[in-house]
Formats: sequence, C-alpha cells, structure tokens
Amino acid sequence: MMSCICLGPKRAGKTHLLKALQEPESIDETSYSMPTIGTGIYSIHFPEKQKPSNPNAPTTTTASKHLPKSIQVLEIGGSMAPLWRQYFEDIKKLIYVVDASNLCQISAAGVLFYSILTEPRLQKVKILLVLTKMDYSYRQMRNEALLMLQMSKLQKQIRQQVQIVEASAVTKVGFPEIYDWLQRP
Repeated sequence: MMSCICLGPKRAGKTHLLKALQEPESIDETSYSMPTIGTGIYSIHFPEKQKPSNPNAPTTTTASKHLPKSIQVLEIGGSMAPLWRQYFEDIKKLIYVVDASNLCQISAAGVLFYSILTEPRLQKVKILLVLTKMDYSYRQMRNEALLMLQMSKLQKQIRQQVQIVEASAVTKVGFPEIYDWLQRP
C-alpha cells in the first residue's frame, strides 16, 4: 500500500500537478490532463540539492544523506470521493489539491477536506494542502480560497499538521516546497 495519497475534487489539477512533479519538462501551457477515473501511481524523484558555491562549505549533512531519493504517490480520482476511505490504511502523508482559480468549487472542496480531517485513521497523517492553478488565478483568490475553506479556524481545531502551498504545474511555482514536504519523514 502507498504511504502517500493525493486527493481532491474533480478537475482540481491533481494529475497535472503529479505529472509535473514526476517529469517537470512534460508540462507546459499547452498540456492538458483528462480527469482521473480510478487511480494512478506516480513515482516522484527528488531533485538533487544544490551544492554550495564555497568549496570549503560542508556538502551534505548527515540527516540529508538518509532522505529518500523518490516517493510513490497514489492519486485517487475526485469522482471516487465516496470510496476514498478504502485507501486510508497505513497512510503517512496526504496531499489535498484545491483549484484556487475556481471559487465555485472551493466550498465543495472544503466539505470533502473536512470529511478527511475527521477520519480517525488519518489523525496522525501529515497533510499538504495545495492551492493549484495559481497561474490562472489572481492574487486575492488565494486569500478568498483560504477564507472559504476556513483554514485559520480549522487549524486551531484539528490534530493534523497542515502545510499550505500555492502551486502551478505550468510555472512550477511551489515545487521546491512540495518536494521538500514529500521528502521529509
């Protein structure tokens, strides 16, 4: 079973995001993804950390030597939301994707997100909330999305660690933060 799953409503941008994380050059302004019917598995290899320009600086810490080089992520299509619970065994990390450019969908995304947060098997899971399609949305949409999801209130009431990242599969905004989050134990 996968230790990391990716969920979100239909057409939130899960497939596009995961394909871009897996092969960054494969996604551009002309790329298009079909909604996932069922599941998909993505092997994401982490980029090498940049070596310091100072030759006398330490190149690698002991902790970073033991970080994984890749991770497999199971994407479960938004149309399968009623069945998501069947995939919650032994999950350590969960990526939840919300389309920040579609304010009409955010309320429905919030309801699905709340149902995930209340799931007993996911109480110790690390959660990454990804606001996607930031290249299509205006800056204020991020704040509106977080307000509609009631994130400030929600983070005071839940057990899980939720990190929020703004991302774009096209411009690669947010990718360093996503890779870092995925690589951490």
